[in-house]
Amino acid sequence: MEIQKRLSLLAKNDSPAYKLSEIFNAAGFEFYVVGGSVRDVILGQNAYDIDICTNARPDEIKKILSNCAKDVWNQGEAFGTIGAMFEGQEFEITTYRKEIYVNDSRKPEVEFGDSLEIDLSRRDFTINAMAFSLPNAKLVDPYNGLDDLINKRLRTPLAPEISFSDDPLRMMRAARFIARFSCVPDQDLINAVIQMRSRMEIVSAERIRDELCKLLIVDDPSSGLYFLSETKLSDEFLPELNAMSLEQDPIHTHKDVLVHTIAVVSNTRPELRVRLAALLHDIAKPATRAIGEHGVSFHHHEVVGAKMARKRMRELAFSKEMIRDVSQLVFLHLRIHTYAMGWTDSAVRRYVRDAGELIDDLNHLQRCDCTTRNPKRAKQLQDRMDSLEARIAELAQKEELQKIRPHLDGAQVMKHLSLKPGPQVGKALDFLLEHRLENGPIEEQMAYELLDIWSQENL
Repeated sequence: MEIQKRLSLLAKNDSPAYKLSEIFNAAGFEFYVVGGSVRDVILGQNAYDIDICTNARPDEIKKILSNCAKDVWNQGEAFGTIGAMFEGQEFEITTYRKEIYVNDSRKPEVEFGDSLEIDLSRRDFTINAMAFSLPNAKLVDPYNGLDDLINKRLRTPLAPEISFSDDPLRMMRAARFIARFSCVPDQDLINAVIQMRSRMEIVSAERIRDELCKLLIVDDPSSGLYFLSETKLSDEFLPELNAMSLEQDPIHTHKDVLVHTIAVVSNTRPELRVRLAALLHDIAKPATRAIGEHGVSFHHHEVVGAKMARKRMRELAFSKEMIRDVSQLVFLHLRIHTYAMGWTDSAVRRYVRDAGELIDDLNHLQRCDCTTRNPKRAKQLQDRMDSLEARIAELAQKEELQKIRPHLDGAQVMKHLSLKPGPQVGKALDFLLEHRLENGPIEEQMAYELLDIWSQENL
């Protein structure tokens, strides 16, 4: 009864979807709300963008919308999809279709059809293969998606080999749905992923990147990451993930890096930059692992890890800005462990300077990097972070830490030393910045006196 009540919201006579369905029906075409829109409404979630399927062809869809919609966009027309804004609601309206990848293609071939059931059969999973007819308010569920949604099963409408052959990215998408909806994958689905994972080679880096990002910002992506690992699907685009599942030494034991990494990802807030940093922060531990008389060590894994993170993220076509930020977080993620040795104010200034606008993410990542089950050790780290953040706040009030600059700017240096733009100006500014970090702010006249002393030794 609750599900029927939720679906009835789509069929309200004053809803934009209902009104648009009447327009399509009057033109002689079918009109179904489909896919994630139906799934989310059943789950009691908001469907912000509503997906529609119809037997109208793209030209016919555009003709209908041109007379009633406020805005129409056709970037997806080649795939049979026309977008529109109708009465304040965004719609994507798609002709019945199926998508099939040929063996050496990165793009699907689209074939339009006239059957809703065939269209639904070509969708990724049964929970996305439901349709709700408007205006007559009827649920169409030929593949028992509702039952799977209620019982948290993840299956494909057709044999998984067919579904994953049509679009190999669906193997990766399964991880997201496993995590997002706490679904248990069907064994046939698992087997198909294991057997067909090499088919990912025809999927573009951009699509893989986007799907990985969608998984990472799920509230808790742990089960999805374990699915990628256990099926070895991640080996096709992120081989470093399974590499972190290190063999345990019977004498010098060390916690499994993969288990630790997934726990850290789960600990962090669901924001892409910090989740990516959590995923990659220990990426270099396998490469730097050494066993000595004092146990297992991973010397300089933050340095090597930053380099490895940049390389992998470039291959996955991440933006330059995201690569820069994530690799810097990886590089800095161990910095807090030296705080216990005692930091001077200058060390705190350098920490803030090095983190820059990433300071909040860095502090958060370092807190979440603590996955020990030892309450005493966990409290020590949290106390250490509390202390550092308190000192940062105290110094920030005094010195505006986020705006740390050399005592003078380049124009002042050139005028005072009669220099032209060039390397010497940069060296002078570096000297002044180093003094600023070490000693804090000083009066301008003192800065000029320091500059005179530096110039006598260096010019």
